[in-house]
Amino acid sequence: MKLIHKNLKQGEFKLKIENLEDLWYLSNIIEKGDELKGKTTRKISYGGREGKARIEKKVIFLRIKVESVDFDSNVLRVRGLVVEGPEEVGRGSHHSFELNEGIIFSLIKSGWLKFQLDWLDEAIKSKVVKILICIMDRENAYFALSKKQGYDPLSSLEGQVQKKEKRAQVKGQFYGEIIKVLQEYLKRYKPEWIVIASPAFFKEDLVKLLKDDVLKKKIVLASCSTVGENGINEVLKRPEIESVLKKDRISKEMKIVEELLIEISNNGLGVYGIKEVEVAVVAGSVKLLMITGKFIHEKKRAGEFNNVDKLMRKTEEMKGKIFLISSEHEGGKKLDGLGGIAGLLRYKINY
Repeated sequence: MKLIHKNLKQGEFKLKIENLEDLWYLSNIIEKGDELKGKTTRKISYGGREGKARIEKKVIFLRIKVESVDFDSNVLRVRGLVVEGPEEVGRGSHHSFELNEGIIFSLIKSGWLKFQLDWLDEAIKSKVVKILICIMDRENAYFALSKKQGYDPLSSLEGQVQKKEKRAQVKGQFYGEIIKVLQEYLKRYKPEWIVIASPAFFKEDLVKLLKDDVLKKKIVLASCSTVGENGINEVLKRPEIESVLKKDRISKEMKIVEELLIEISNNGLGVYGIKEVEVAVVAGSVKLLMITGKFIHEKKRAGEFNNVDKLMRKTEEMKGKIFLISSEHEGGKKLDGLGGIAGLLRYKINY
């Protein structure tokens, strides 16, 4: 996420969305009652008489008061009531902003909570998941490394093919050369994931020859219609890249939940459930408070979020950290099974 401008006195941040991870953060920061403003598209009706109205889709500037937030795949939809806009759009009418990569908008809150500012700061400063990309076919291979916006090209290989057979076979140990380059780049750049993409069957043939288990564990396969620069750009927009980003966050969340479960099973430094966590927070024992997205949304719907908010503020006062866990994976579901809220402790306390 890129910070363009901020005015904390007015509670306003102007932001640019740079990747899918930004949408995840925003889905947990934007809430009912906030205001959002920026350019958006809307159908405008011209002409007064019924049946003769002309409808035109226009890009306009709107400001809405948020009523709901929905994060679906790679789009964040923020719905609300219009509070500022052109004459053609009536105040109080409904509008939905669709936030995705490249969108610039402003978010205004009447009061920012510290953990929300921390999450926003984390999104702005967060490193991009390092992904090594290999685009290949039977004749060429191109290597690139993802960055916050786009990619850095690394190198390319050219192979020779035997085209007599219907399914062309690669000559000159071309696949072996590709594997050697992947191994070299794995050591040099230490990518979290490696995406191998190709038209047709070439990527599967390459993977069949892989003996390196470390390399295998990092590989995600994707499809592309062409190789070269166009192929890399195509792969960066593929759903497989989205799944890689999700896997990276999920792996971090799973480790924290597993640490909690080990502490609980050993009767160690782990507590769960709202009452037990509250006692530990007040005692200053919680070093990491973990809460699921489902728990937060349920408390908001039930009008019980104020108590949770106080608990989070108290955790921060006591120098503890807050970690939001998604309810969409196994770790989050396990935490939901424990009440949706838990804590890792600095020391044990007596209840």
